[in-house]
Amino acid sequence: PRHAITMGIGTILESRRIVLMATGKAKAQVVQASLEGPADPVNPASLLQGHAGLTFVLDPESASELQL
Repeated sequence: PRHAITMGIGTILESRRIVLMATGKAKAQVVQASLEGPADPVNPASLLQGHAGLTFVLDPESASELQL
């Protein structure tokens, strides 16, 4: 599919490009775990770490717990 609201992680990983957007302080912990933690099915966004076409779009609040 070209666009979707919900989709399985397997289908998402087959995509050429992935854009994941997060905003707000409430998302900071999951953003940090997704980008800097281990890939873990408990946090499906973390499974995107190795995708070559992944772009995270974050505001300062959602990125506030990143260590990098």
